[in-house]
Amino acid sequence: MLADAPLAAVIPVTDLGRAVAYYRDTLGLDPVRESPEEVVFRCGGTEFGMYETPYGGQAGHTLASWKVADLDAEMAGLRGRGVVFEEYDLPGLKTLDGVAEADGMRAAWFKDLDGNVLCVNERREA
Repeated sequence: MLADAPLAAVIPVTDLGRAVAYYRDTLGLDPVRESPEEVVFRCGGTEFGMYETPYGGQAGHTLASWKVADLDAEMAGLRGRGVVFEEYDLPGLKTLDGVAEADGMRAAWFKDLDGNVLCVNERREA
């Protein structure tokens, strides 16, 4: 049954080599499997893959989100490696210095080199 099966995100990119370098060098992730068609990364016991397609970067929504213990520290580390966090002012979502807060959750979004929307978030206990 699907409820018992692990779920993995798959991120489309326009240039697999360039994307792997960004995820490795900027985000600090190491590939665990590589082939000419797909590269897989492991994060916190889960995996996500990426593959090359001319449609990479066309989704306007969050494709993956990392659950972190300290959002401020994670953002500082990413900013130190050149990541720029998005600012949003939408109904129901407003960021301040890249961070949105609601219902015990804090989150920040950034884009990879293709424009894929990625997120780091922290859940705070009430």
